[in-house]
Amino acid sequence: NVFFAMESVQCFGRKKTSVAVAFAKRGRGLLKLNGVPLELIQPEILRHKVFEPVLLLGKERFAGLDIRIRVNGGGHVSRAYAIRQAVAKAVVAFYQKFVDEQAKNEIKDLLIAYDRTLLVADPRRKESKKFGGRGARARFQKSYR
Repeated sequence: NVFFAMESVQCFGRKKTSVAVAFAKRGRGLLKLNGVPLELIQPEILRHKVFEPVLLLGKERFAGLDIRIRVNGGGHVSRAYAIRQAVAKAVVAFYQKFVDEQAKNEIKDLLIAYDRTLLVADPRRKESKKFGGRGARARFQKSYR
């Protein structure tokens, strides 16, 4: 397989039910999501969320990297969070595997100091609905006539 002959790592990010898979390999600073540049992510507010790892670590750390991301499942927000986690984890993994341990630890500390969910998945899931009510905990009203 030609894809793995190059220096590449594969990482995933998760949030609720969405999963983002990021391929990071040596390159010239491309960031693509489903084949489209990350700069074009709608809505605008979530674009900032997705760019957090890039803005935190600085463009120069991404200059030698191409990252391609596939994402499926979940809604807009959870997808954005899954993407940013996948990107952050991919950069850390790439630096560990192909650069050096010290650079990796620098990056890791920066990311964790800013926001732990960039590297550690948030395990919370939706609690299932029960009978006798509209949701997981809420019950239908009782009336005594």
